[in-house]
Amino acid sequence: MPSSKEPATRWAWVEIDQGALRRNTRAFKNLLGYGKRLCCVVKADAYGHGAVQCAKIMHATGADMFAVATVSEGVQLREGGIKSPILVLNEPPIDACDTLLEYQIMPSVYSSEFALAYGERAVEMGCVGKYHMAIETGMNRIGVRFTDVLEFRREIDFHRGIECDGVFTHFATADDPDGWDYRLQCTRFSEAVAAMKDAGFECGIVHCSNTPASMLDHSMQFDMIRAGIGLYGLQPCEKSAPIMPLEPVMSVRARVTRTIHPAMGEGVGYGFTFRVPRARVQVCTIPVGYADGLPRTLSNKMDVLYRGQRIRQVGNICMDQCMVAIQQTPARQMPEAEVGDLITIVGKDGDAVISMDEMARLRGTINYEVACGFGMRLEKVYI
Repeated sequence: MPSSKEPATRWAWVEIDQGALRRNTRAFKNLLGYGKRLCCVVKADAYGHGAVQCAKIMHATGADMFAVATVSEGVQLREGGIKSPILVLNEPPIDACDTLLEYQIMPSVYSSEFALAYGERAVEMGCVGKYHMAIETGMNRIGVRFTDVLEFRREIDFHRGIECDGVFTHFATADDPDGWDYRLQCTRFSEAVAAMKDAGFECGIVHCSNTPASMLDHSMQFDMIRAGIGLYGLQPCEKSAPIMPLEPVMSVRARVTRTIHPAMGEGVGYGFTFRVPRARVQVCTIPVGYADGLPRTLSNKMDVLYRGQRIRQVGNICMDQCMVAIQQTPARQMPEAEVGDLITIVGKDGDAVISMDEMARLRGTINYEVACGFGMRLEKVYI
């Protein structure tokens, strides 16, 4: 029956393995050369794993800085007790300047309008606003184009209210470190940084390596790496797995809330997309649905784990619940479930495993999206 750590109000939860998170963080820290820093990306609630709790574990394991996607995510870290430097990985609206300065959160900067407004507000508030300059080297998403970095710095560096704490870019194809596109971005970034330094501009912390680049190309570490998905034990690409094994941090569990033996031919769930094929099929309900990150598109296509064995999900996945079936065959006999029995949607049960990568393949997406989805509503239990 349920343990004291499980939620008291719902028989469905996300389990976060704190030991695995520590070991993964340490593995990335160990990649670094002397004096280089580790920035841990905890955007999207740490990819669904819980930003504040994960950041505390990462900090204790050697993280030097944290990166988020929104100002509110940075505020959440500060209010949760995180005192390390925090970087927002894009340029927020000008209206966010007061919050950035009040909470000492650094924005990414790539427009002179924002940079100067940020500096003006910093002067009015009696402080200096630190920022990281984003450089566009080929991904065509955000940043000052690599050919325009000197002109940009001349436009903003006169302002006494701002200080460049770092410069960075983001790789589009770091999973292919020998590819032409990746090498071109490396060259453009390196040359842009060198040009700024030669012109006398302060660059602060220079960083460009994301998770796959950190794992596959140690030559681009500069002053810091930005580790993201790998911290949570999920591989960013096929090439990285044999080079740097990682431990999955998240599991998704639920308990059976109801069992029934429908008659042969009866339907299950909305639309009766599954009908009971034979007598003595036990249909069990678990309280996880598409609002919890289990998409309706997986209806009748996925397995879950029960007593170390795979059983089939049946019927259309509902918003808050879904059904699974225990079917006895001559080749496989297993005990029928009772209310309160454990079901694993993602994770290990005995020798059986359902991984985020398996679920991502079924969904036609990446493991990042799977983890983020499960972390949105399900309560987190840290073990």
